Amino acid sequence: MTDIRFRSDVTVELVKASATDSDVATAARVSTIGGSHEEVVDLEKDEGLINFLMRDRHGSPFEHTSFTFYVEAPLFVAREHMRHRVGHSYNEESGRYKELQPVFYVPAADRPLIQVGKPGAYEFEAGSAVTALYTRCTLEQSYVDSYEAYAALIRNDVAREVARMALPVGIFTSYYVTCNARSLMHFLGLRTKSVIAAFPSFPQREIEMVAEKMEDRFAELMPITYAAFNKSGRVAP
Repeated sequence: MTDIRFRSDVTVELVKASATDSDVATAARVSTIGGSHEEVVDLEKDEGLINFLMRDRHGSPFEHTSFTFYVEAPLFVAREHMRHRVGHSYNEESGRYKELQPVFYVPAADRPLIQVGKPGAYEFEAGSAVTALYTRCTLEQSYVDSYEAYAALIRNDVAREVARMALPVGIFTSYYVTCNARSLMHFLGLRTKSVIAAFPSFPQREIEMVAEKMEDRFAELMPITYAAFNKSGRVAP
């Protein structure tokens, strides 16, 4: 029997970045004083300019930055992530060219499971311990069965691109995503819940887990821009 792994977490690693608050301010100043990229950075002036840009929705200066992340997440999360197309670039592992590993997502013990309310106006409740156990056991058995079917097809010389049809969306995939600060802020505004957000968002918990890890690195690298983003109600400029 195949050794199948179950995970309740996601992986998000910052591979590389060219992203500072001064990058935004420098790009913006070319509009009024010309190229100034060789001048000494003045964070106090940059902060005032960045807050102005965020407040008045002058978004293009935030595009002159770059973040590349490596992500490991279940397939259904990757598909939600890839709905973000403007300012994002992706490369994902291919089930046509490689045999996919038996790693599957199961909800953590504290993940709410019961949907209450109607579409567009619902919340989630924890559910009972019995419901949580039933959910986990059912998913795990389903994953075992589906991966055994996938492996059997491959053993019988069925092409990987056909055999993968047996696999569920809970299987883990890996991909690189590159975005700029403006597109990242738009992603965060939609895929996280925050009490300070000007517009409410209702992301699925699993993609919010990815977004939270990306947000941590954004906050570290661009603290002035990040603070201005929060001050503006988490609305991308």
